[in-house]
Amino acid sequence: MKILFVLALSLCSLFVAAQESALIIVDVQEFYFEGGASELVNPIPAAENAARLIEACRGKGIPVIHVKHKFEPGGDIHPLVAPAGGEKVFTKSQVNAFVGTDLKLHLDSLDVKRVIICGMQTHMCVEAAVRASADFGYQVMLVHDACATKNVKWDTVEVPAYMVHASTLATLRNYAKILSTNEFLESIQ
Repeated sequence: MKILFVLALSLCSLFVAAQESALIIVDVQEFYFEGGASELVNPIPAAENAARLIEACRGKGIPVIHVKHKFEPGGDIHPLVAPAGGEKVFTKSQVNAFVGTDLKLHLDSLDVKRVIICGMQTHMCVEAAVRASADFGYQVMLVHDACATKNVKWDTVEVPAYMVHASTLATLRNYAKILSTNEFLESIQ
């Protein structure tokens, strides 16, 4: 009997956690893909993983929120992660998704306590969303393989995308629980 009670309690806490969560997809937009104005390294695998997250969250009743940067040409959200009817889309003009948008107001209206974040670029808008979310007091989960970035250069130093991604994640682990798509999907089953 005690085991059944513990199991029921665990299931209730998972349900409550799902109800208090939201998935935020940051800037998975056309201009980051092949032929776009700001091509990233391997955006397709990241977008495919983001699509898996979206499908799972929709299936669990976890709100899916899309953020896009105001940019043309190619500013449309990529079809792999296209919003479904009723999903909120916030358009921003700053790196931080909370600046100049009603994202925080929307999260608070849903009584969100935990945000799951993925998107593009890891070292820019994703990083800003993670840090701001943590600063606002949300529990943050960052799904690393549903993010992509690009090679960067500082002075004479060229840094490949995989190192940009890894160094950003190394910093963000101080603000978020970082996990893979598969780890996240297993956690909500």
